[in-house]
Amino acid sequence: MAAVCNLIVDSPCELSREFCEENGLTVLHFTYTEPDRDDGREPLCGVDDMFGTMSAHEFYERMRHGAEPKTSQPSQMEFEEAFRAAIASGVPTVYLAFDSGISGCYEGACMALERMKGEFGPDIELYVVDTKLPSTPLTLLVWEAVRQRDKGLTARELADWAAEAHNHIHTLFMVDDLTALARGGRIPSGIAFVGSKLDIKPLLTVALDGTLELAGIARGRKKAIRRLADNYLKNHSDTTFVCATANADCPADMRRLEEIIGRGADGDVLFIEAEAGPTIGCHVGPGFLSCCFWGADRRDGMSVPDQIASEVRSEG
Repeated sequence: MAAVCNLIVDSPCELSREFCEENGLTVLHFTYTEPDRDDGREPLCGVDDMFGTMSAHEFYERMRHGAEPKTSQPSQMEFEEAFRAAIASGVPTVYLAFDSGISGCYEGACMALERMKGEFGPDIELYVVDTKLPSTPLTLLVWEAVRQRDKGLTARELADWAAEAHNHIHTLFMVDDLTALARGGRIPSGIAFVGSKLDIKPLLTVALDGTLELAGIARGRKKAIRRLADNYLKNHSDTTFVCATANADCPADMRRLEEIIGRGADGDVLFIEAEAGPTIGCHVGPGFLSCCFWGADRRDGMSVPDQIASEVRSEG
Protein backbone atom coordinates (compact mmCIF):
# COMPACT_ATOMS: atom_id res chain seq x y z
CA MET A 1 0.00 0.00 0.00
CA ALA A 2 1.35 3.44 -0.91
CA ALA A 3 2.42 5.63 2.00
CA VAL A 4 -0.05 8.28 3.08
CA CYS A 5 2.91 10.52 3.84
CA ASN A 6 6.66 10.46 4.08
CA LEU A 7 8.60 11.15 7.27
CA ILE A 8 11.94 12.93 7.64
CA VAL A 9 13.73 12.62 10.98
CA ASP A 10 17.08 13.54 12.50
CA SER A 11 19.77 11.06 13.54
CA PRO A 12 19.35 12.00 17.24
CA CYS A 13 15.95 10.30 17.19
CA GLU A 14 18.17 7.32 18.12
CA LEU A 15 16.08 4.66 16.47
CA SER A 16 18.15 2.01 14.71
CA ARG A 17 19.20 2.38 11.10
CA GLU A 18 17.30 -0.84 10.41
CA PHE A 19 14.07 0.59 11.83
CA CYS A 20 14.43 3.74 9.74
CA GLU A 21 15.08 1.77 6.56
CA GLU A 22 12.25 -0.69 7.14
CA ASN A 23 9.77 2.13 7.73
CA GLY A 24 10.91 4.38 4.89
CA LEU A 25 12.25 7.20 7.06
CA THR A 26 14.60 9.78 5.55
CA VAL A 27 17.32 10.58 8.10
CA LEU A 28 19.22 13.87 8.31
CA HIS A 29 22.55 13.42 10.06
CA PHE A 30 24.16 15.66 12.67
CA THR A 31 27.96 15.74 12.85
CA TYR A 32 30.49 16.06 15.67
CA THR A 33 33.97 17.55 15.68
CA GLU A 34 36.81 18.18 18.12
CA PRO A 35 39.81 20.52 17.77
CA ASP A 36 43.29 19.05 17.58
CA ARG A 37 44.23 17.77 21.02
CA ASP A 38 47.32 18.66 23.02
CA ASP A 39 47.80 15.08 24.23
CA GLY A 40 48.48 13.73 20.75
CA ARG A 41 45.27 11.66 20.61
CA GLU A 42 43.22 11.68 17.43
CA PRO A 43 40.32 14.18 17.66
CA LEU A 44 36.87 12.61 17.97
CA CYS A 45 35.10 13.63 14.75
CA GLY A 46 32.50 12.08 12.50
CA VAL A 47 28.92 11.82 11.30
CA ASP A 48 26.15 10.75 13.63
CA ASP A 49 25.31 7.70 11.56
CA MET A 50 23.62 5.89 14.44
CA PHE A 51 26.86 4.07 15.32
CA GLY A 52 27.24 2.62 11.84
CA THR A 53 31.00 3.27 11.66
CA MET A 54 31.89 3.48 15.35
CA SER A 55 30.40 1.47 18.20
CA ALA A 56 28.78 3.17 21.16
CA HIS A 57 31.40 1.67 23.45
CA GLU A 58 34.28 3.06 21.38
CA PHE A 59 32.68 6.51 21.23
CA TYR A 60 32.09 6.74 24.97
CA GLU A 61 35.46 5.22 25.86
CA ARG A 62 37.10 8.07 23.99
CA MET A 63 35.00 10.54 25.95
CA ARG A 64 36.09 8.80 29.16
CA HIS A 65 39.66 9.45 28.08
CA GLY A 66 39.14 13.17 27.65
CA ALA A 67 37.52 13.72 24.25
CA GLU A 68 35.22 16.76 24.20
CA PRO A 69 33.49 16.84 20.80
CA LYS A 70 30.92 19.44 19.80
CA THR A 71 27.94 18.90 17.51
CA SER A 72 26.60 20.55 14.38
CA GLN A 73 23.15 20.33 12.83
CA PRO A 74 22.47 19.48 9.15
CA SER A 75 23.53 22.16 6.68
CA GLN A 76 21.18 24.23 4.57
CA MET A 77 22.28 22.18 1.55
CA GLU A 78 21.27 18.96 3.33
CA PHE A 79 17.89 20.40 4.27
CA GLU A 80 17.29 21.49 0.69
CA GLU A 81 18.33 18.13 -0.77
CA ALA A 82 15.94 16.27 1.52
CA PHE A 83 13.11 18.73 0.91
CA ARG A 84 13.56 18.70 -2.87
CA ALA A 85 13.47 14.91 -2.89
CA ALA A 86 10.29 14.96 -0.81
CA ILE A 87 8.61 17.43 -3.15
CA ALA A 88 9.73 15.48 -6.23
CA SER A 89 8.22 12.28 -4.79
CA GLY A 90 4.77 13.83 -4.92
CA VAL A 91 4.00 12.35 -1.49
CA PRO A 92 3.10 14.80 1.33
CA THR A 93 5.93 14.89 3.87
CA VAL A 94 6.39 15.69 7.55
CA TYR A 95 9.77 16.59 9.01
CA LEU A 96 9.98 15.91 12.75
CA ALA A 97 12.71 18.36 13.70
CA PHE A 98 15.04 17.96 16.66
CA ASP A 99 14.31 20.00 19.80
CA SER A 100 14.45 23.79 19.24
CA GLY A 101 15.09 24.25 22.97
CA ILE A 102 18.65 22.99 22.62
CA SER A 103 19.39 23.25 18.89
CA GLY A 104 18.96 25.57 15.92
CA CYS A 105 17.90 22.63 13.73
CA TYR A 106 14.22 23.62 13.55
CA GLU A 107 15.06 27.22 12.68
CA GLY A 108 17.44 26.05 9.94
CA ALA A 109 14.77 23.77 8.51
CA CYS A 110 12.24 26.61 8.45
CA MET A 111 14.67 28.76 6.48
CA ALA A 112 15.09 26.00 3.90
CA LEU A 113 11.32 25.46 3.76
CA GLU A 114 10.71 29.11 2.94
CA ARG A 115 13.10 28.85 0.00
CA MET A 116 11.25 25.76 -1.20
CA LYS A 117 7.96 27.62 -1.02
CA GLY A 118 9.46 30.47 -3.01
CA GLU A 119 10.59 28.03 -5.68
CA PHE A 120 7.69 25.57 -5.83
CA GLY A 121 4.81 27.65 -4.46
CA PRO A 122 3.31 28.19 -1.01
CA ASP A 123 0.99 25.19 -1.18
CA ILE A 124 3.61 22.42 -1.17
CA GLU A 125 2.69 19.67 1.29
CA LEU A 126 5.85 19.75 3.35
CA TYR A 127 5.37 20.32 7.06
CA VAL A 128 8.18 21.14 9.49
CA VAL A 129 7.34 20.34 13.12
CA ASP A 130 9.27 21.53 16.16
CA THR A 131 9.00 18.41 18.29
CA LYS A 132 10.55 20.16 21.32
CA LEU A 133 12.06 16.77 22.12
CA PRO A 134 15.62 15.38 22.04
CA SER A 135 17.07 11.90 22.32
CA THR A 136 14.90 9.25 24.01
CA PRO A 137 11.62 11.22 24.06
CA LEU A 138 12.17 11.83 20.35
CA THR A 139 12.67 8.07 19.94
CA LEU A 140 9.24 7.53 21.49
CA LEU A 141 7.62 10.24 19.36
CA VAL A 142 9.03 9.00 16.05
CA TRP A 143 8.20 5.36 16.84
CA GLU A 144 4.61 6.36 17.54
CA ALA A 145 4.45 8.72 14.54
CA VAL A 146 5.23 5.76 12.27
CA ARG A 147 2.38 3.83 13.88
CA GLN A 148 -0.03 6.75 13.48
CA ARG A 149 1.04 7.22 9.84
CA ASP A 150 0.44 3.55 9.15
CA LYS A 151 -2.98 3.81 10.79
CA GLY A 152 -3.93 6.42 8.21
CA LEU A 153 -3.17 9.93 9.46
CA THR A 154 -2.55 12.32 6.60
CA ALA A 155 0.56 14.51 6.53
CA ARG A 156 -1.39 17.52 7.79
CA GLU A 157 -2.98 15.46 10.57
CA LEU A 158 0.33 13.89 11.51
CA ALA A 159 2.03 17.29 11.69
CA ASP A 160 -0.72 18.52 14.02
CA TRP A 161 -0.46 15.32 16.06
CA ALA A 162 3.31 15.66 16.45
CA ALA A 163 3.10 19.32 17.42
CA GLU A 164 0.73 18.37 20.23
CA ALA A 165 2.33 15.11 21.29
CA HIS A 166 5.29 16.47 23.25
CA ASN A 167 2.87 17.71 25.90
CA HIS A 168 2.04 14.09 26.68
CA ILE A 169 5.56 12.67 26.84
CA HIS A 170 7.12 12.38 30.28
CA THR A 171 10.89 12.25 30.51
CA LEU A 172 13.43 11.72 33.24
CA PHE A 173 17.10 11.02 32.68
CA MET A 174 20.26 10.79 34.72
CA VAL A 175 23.85 11.74 33.95
CA ASP A 176 27.02 10.86 35.81
CA ASP A 177 27.93 14.53 36.05
CA LEU A 178 26.81 17.83 34.55
CA THR A 179 30.14 18.98 33.12
CA ALA A 180 29.37 18.17 29.48
CA LEU A 181 25.93 19.79 29.62
CA ALA A 182 27.39 22.96 31.11
CA ARG A 183 30.23 23.04 28.57
CA GLY A 184 27.69 22.96 25.75
CA GLY A 185 25.61 25.72 27.34
CA ARG A 186 22.62 23.43 27.95
CA ILE A 187 22.54 24.21 31.70
CA PRO A 188 24.08 26.97 33.86
CA SER A 189 27.66 26.30 34.94
CA GLY A 190 26.72 27.00 38.56
CA ILE A 191 24.41 23.98 38.65
CA ALA A 192 27.15 21.77 37.25
CA PHE A 193 29.64 23.05 39.83
CA VAL A 194 27.33 22.31 42.76
CA GLY A 195 26.48 18.87 41.38
CA SER A 196 30.12 17.86 41.03
CA LYS A 197 31.04 19.09 44.50
CA LEU A 198 28.23 17.13 46.14
CA ASP A 199 29.04 13.95 44.19
CA ILE A 200 25.41 13.38 43.28
CA LYS A 201 23.61 11.91 40.28
CA PRO A 202 21.60 14.71 38.67
CA LEU A 203 18.13 13.91 37.32
CA LEU A 204 16.89 16.08 34.47
CA THR A 205 13.77 16.47 32.37
CA VAL A 206 12.68 18.24 29.19
CA ALA A 207 10.49 21.29 29.81
CA LEU A 208 7.48 22.07 27.63
CA ASP A 209 9.55 24.57 25.61
CA GLY A 210 12.19 21.92 24.92
CA THR A 211 14.85 23.22 27.29
CA LEU A 212 16.45 21.03 29.93
CA GLU A 213 15.57 21.36 33.58
CA LEU A 214 17.11 19.89 36.71
CA ALA A 215 14.35 17.73 38.21
CA GLY A 216 16.14 16.38 41.26
CA ILE A 217 19.16 14.54 42.55
CA ALA A 218 19.94 11.07 43.81
CA ARG A 219 22.79 9.71 45.89
CA GLY A 220 24.36 7.04 43.73
CA ARG A 221 23.31 5.25 40.54
CA LYS A 222 21.14 2.61 42.22
CA LYS A 223 18.91 5.24 43.80
CA ALA A 224 18.83 7.22 40.56
CA ILE A 225 17.70 4.15 38.61
CA ARG A 226 15.00 3.57 41.20
CA ARG A 227 13.82 7.18 40.73
CA LEU A 228 13.57 6.68 36.97
CA ALA A 229 11.53 3.52 37.46
CA ASP A 230 9.26 5.14 40.05
CA ASN A 231 8.57 8.03 37.69
CA TYR A 232 7.24 5.59 35.09
CA LEU A 233 5.24 3.52 37.60
CA LYS A 234 3.56 6.59 39.10
CA ASN A 235 2.90 8.64 35.98
CA HIS A 236 2.48 6.43 32.92
CA SER A 237 -0.81 6.26 31.04
CA ASP A 238 -2.93 3.35 32.23
CA THR A 239 -3.87 2.59 28.61
CA THR A 240 -0.46 2.90 26.92
CA PHE A 241 2.22 0.55 28.26
CA VAL A 242 5.07 1.74 26.07
CA CYS A 243 8.36 2.90 27.54
CA ALA A 244 11.44 4.18 25.71
CA THR A 245 14.76 3.61 27.45
CA ALA A 246 18.27 4.56 26.37
CA ASN A 247 21.78 4.30 27.71
CA ALA A 248 25.22 5.73 27.00
CA ASP A 249 27.41 2.65 27.26
CA CYS A 250 25.76 1.35 30.43
CA PRO A 251 23.43 -1.39 29.11
CA ALA A 252 23.37 -3.31 32.41
CA ASP A 253 21.84 -0.27 34.11
CA MET A 254 19.19 -0.05 31.39
CA ARG A 255 18.33 -3.71 31.93
CA ARG A 256 18.08 -3.08 35.68
CA LEU A 257 15.74 -0.15 35.07
CA GLU A 258 13.50 -2.28 32.85
CA GLU A 259 13.44 -5.11 35.38
CA ILE A 260 12.25 -2.78 38.14
CA ILE A 261 9.55 -1.32 35.89
CA GLY A 262 8.49 -4.78 34.72
CA ARG A 263 8.07 -6.05 38.29
CA GLY A 264 6.06 -3.03 39.39
CA ALA A 265 3.91 -2.44 36.32
CA ASP A 266 0.25 -3.46 36.22
CA GLY A 267 0.53 -4.64 32.62
CA ASP A 268 3.06 -5.91 30.09
CA VAL A 269 5.36 -3.06 29.13
CA LEU A 270 6.75 -2.71 25.61
CA PHE A 271 10.28 -1.33 25.90
CA ILE A 272 11.71 0.60 22.98
CA GLU A 273 15.45 0.42 23.60
CA ALA A 274 18.04 2.80 22.19
CA GLU A 275 21.68 3.68 22.53
CA ALA A 276 22.27 7.36 23.16
CA GLY A 277 23.87 8.49 19.92
CA PRO A 278 26.87 10.76 19.35
CA THR A 279 24.79 13.95 19.08
CA ILE A 280 23.35 13.54 22.56
CA GLY A 281 26.41 11.72 23.86
CA CYS A 282 28.62 14.74 23.24
CA HIS A 283 26.52 16.67 25.76
CA VAL A 284 25.64 14.07 28.38
CA GLY A 285 28.71 11.83 28.37
CA PRO A 286 28.96 8.14 29.28
CA GLY A 287 26.64 6.84 31.97
CA PHE A 288 23.54 8.64 30.70
CA LEU A 289 20.33 6.67 31.31
CA SER A 290 16.81 7.75 30.38
CA CYS A 291 13.20 6.65 30.64
CA CYS A 292 10.34 8.20 28.64
CA PHE A 293 6.68 7.32 28.32
CA TRP A 294 3.17 8.54 27.51
CA GLY A 295 1.22 10.07 30.37
CA ALA A 296 -1.20 12.80 31.31
CA ASP A 297 -1.04 16.09 29.44
CA ARG A 298 1.68 17.97 31.27
CA ARG A 299 -0.39 21.14 30.91
CA ASP A 300 -3.78 20.10 32.22
CA GLY A 301 -4.12 16.35 32.72
CA MET A 302 -5.17 15.18 29.25
CA SER A 303 -3.52 12.03 27.88
CA VAL A 304 -2.29 9.50 25.30
CA PRO A 305 -1.40 9.24 21.62
CA ASP A 306 -4.56 7.78 20.11
CA GLN A 307 -6.62 10.47 21.82
CA ILE A 308 -4.36 13.09 20.22
CA ALA A 309 -4.93 11.52 16.82
CA SER A 310 -8.68 11.55 17.41
CA GLU A 311 -8.58 15.26 18.29
CA VAL A 312 -6.58 16.00 15.14
CA ARG A 313 -9.12 14.18 12.95
CA SER A 314 -12.06 15.94 14.60
CA GLU A 315 -10.49 19.33 13.94
CA GLY A 316 -9.71 18.58 10.28
